[in-house]
Amino acid sequence: MSASEMHATLKRRQFLQASGLGLALTAGGRVVKVVAASDTEPSTLSAYISIGHDGVITIGAPNPEVGQGVNTSLPMIIAEELDAAWSDVKVVSAPVDASRFGAQFAGGSLSIPMRWDELRRVGATARAMLLQSASIKLGVPMAELSTQDSRVTHEESGRSLTYAELALGASKLPLPDTDDLVMKQAEQYRLLGTRITNASAAAIAQGKPLFGIDVQVPGMVYACFVKCPHIGGVPVAANLEEIKAQRGVLDAFIIAGEAGPYTFDIRNSTRVSPGVAIVARDTWAAMRARKLLKVQWDTQPASSDDSEQIALAARVASGQREQAKTISSVGDINQALHDAKTRSKAFYSADFVSHAQLEPQSCVAWVTEQSAEVWTSSQTPSAVDQLLPGLLSLPPETVTVHSVRGGGGFGRRLSNEYVYEAALISQRLGLPVKVQWSREDDMAFDYFRSALYLDLEAGLSDDGRVSAWKLHVIAGSTDQETANYGGTYRERDFPERRVPHYDIATTLIASQTPTGAWRAPFSNIYAFAEQSFLCELAVAADRDYREFLLDLLGDDEWFKDGDRNVLNTARAKGVVNAACAAAGWGRVLPQGRGLGLAFFFSHAGHVAEVAEVSVDKDKKITVHDVWVAADVGQVINLSGVENQIEGSVVDGLSALANQRITIRNGRIQETNFDTYPLLRMPKAPRVHVQMMASGYAPTGAGEPALPPLAPAVGNAVFAAYGERVRELPFSKAGFSV
Repeated sequence: MSASEMHATLKRRQFLQASGLGLALTAGGRVVKVVAASDTEPSTLSAYISIGHDGVITIGAPNPEVGQGVNTSLPMIIAEELDAAWSDVKVVSAPVDASRFGAQFAGGSLSIPMRWDELRRVGATARAMLLQSASIKLGVPMAELSTQDSRVTHEESGRSLTYAELALGASKLPLPDTDDLVMKQAEQYRLLGTRITNASAAAIAQGKPLFGIDVQVPGMVYACFVKCPHIGGVPVAANLEEIKAQRGVLDAFIIAGEAGPYTFDIRNSTRVSPGVAIVARDTWAAMRARKLLKVQWDTQPASSDDSEQIALAARVASGQREQAKTISSVGDINQALHDAKTRSKAFYSADFVSHAQLEPQSCVAWVTEQSAEVWTSSQTPSAVDQLLPGLLSLPPETVTVHSVRGGGGFGRRLSNEYVYEAALISQRLGLPVKVQWSREDDMAFDYFRSALYLDLEAGLSDDGRVSAWKLHVIAGSTDQETANYGGTYRERDFPERRVPHYDIATTLIASQTPTGAWRAPFSNIYAFAEQSFLCELAVAADRDYREFLLDLLGDDEWFKDGDRNVLNTARAKGVVNAACAAAGWGRVLPQGRGLGLAFFFSHAGHVAEVAEVSVDKDKKITVHDVWVAADVGQVINLSGVENQIEGSVVDGLSALANQRITIRNGRIQETNFDTYPLLRMPKAPRVHVQMMASGYAPTGAGEPALPPLAPAVGNAVFAAYGERVRELPFSKAGFSV
């Protein structure tokens, strides 16, 4: 039987109650005991783990769950070091409290690496205390005892005790010294690296109300919040009295907000755009009244962006490289290009795209004069906990944030403007309010993946190796000083560290369209350009791309020992070889069918992918198979990491096929999935995942498998059809999937 999950939202005091052994971590990472809470003196610590007299081992998952599986994988880390039987484990969502759990967020593929060491310490500490308790009860040395499946055993005498029998005694013991803790080696793991069913799987399959959109509280009313379709516009007047007279409508009013296009600032901003709130007894009444709403908008402060004009400006900028700002440069790039045997040049581009997570934004807020409580599927509940008191002018201790499962995030739920909308509307009414965005709202007021344009030029030496690398990054900017989110180039180790002459520069072009984190920011586009262009160079050198790529990666080297965010060429070559071996790289294929390879390092993950595609005379692409070899260190939940990688492949294919956001006069043109298509199940390829057992500490898997997908497919299309695709989505080049 798999671990069950407590689905009800837990208040702080409820979570603190430990009937047996309870352990927690301080903000500094020190393990401490939790005293069972009472009605008069609640504990001041939040337990990660408690072992009850009934044998139930309750483990708290501190990071938000938006489909990436951390509600299962994080508790598994504790359970492994504890030697707990997974069937004894009950998973709960830890309360949002940064003072006790540190930063609680889901983003950057960081949940596993940020919690790895501390959760192992919690599990190892609890196990050591249970061993000591058993040593006292059985009258034998601790060294003669062993643990497995929630039980301590003395093999010599054949006696054993369950954790339930030992929990009370263990809770009275002093904590062991951290230096004395013995944590498992990878070869000792029984749980980690296996396939464990997600703790919420059964409830999801049964349609139970787990998600933010499902939250209901007594006396709740419903609201929609209507913003100017031209991003950043301001309501001047509206037919509010007519709206208030509609059946089921309780109120309608303007919220002044802050005029102008909004920016991605999750750490400091509680900004809400101006708009009209319609509050009703149910969602149907609110949405029906919305159809009758007539607003006079002032669009003077709004964005006037046009996506076609932005793309034209990028093309102009690409011809003005001399005006670009140099980011980094080594050697003499112009001389190296002049001396090269072969020179290649290409311009790659990618349009804006939406997150399109399946659950639109929703939040329940209940604000009174004395307190506030919100239920949200935010990816950054810690930010809400810290910023909401200031917005509402309430003491921090009177604000409670409940983290509820989200129906997809991909970076969109890092921003919390929908939470602040709900809080302000509730504060005005003094009632619990659910603000529910429609799909059209979600599409129109997203933080989009930034449009990006990459002008590349390279030179090849006589032996077919890269001797010069020139990159010009062209990105949108609201202030002409910094690129909008997702358009900032950060210096990379590859291929620059392997090329004797390189020059990287950037040009900023005007764009007020809000952009934000979209699964593997910047890498999601840059990988397409880099790996496609390197393949172009291999073709120009008449070399096999696998051989060309391995040669360019060079000798085994970790460019900065011990830094997980720095490329390790041995791990890189390992995944390239593994993916190619699995795909049968080099085998003869029928005409119109081809293999494409790509490797990329992002979010501390080394990932290579090989795609097999066929292309017919009408330029219809069928992606038959994708082989993925991934090195993200120690695998926690094999089922979970496979899910993330398979999802990345499908998400990447969906985006490259025909997804684009077009803008006219600051207004988003796509409104729903009829004009912004998601990949359908029959078009999904077979995905073959191989996890590399490299022996390194774990890193995240939610993002690094997405960037290599587009170039792998693009390189396969070239092999099958002979045409190089240099723009995302592929539909702009006349291809369909």
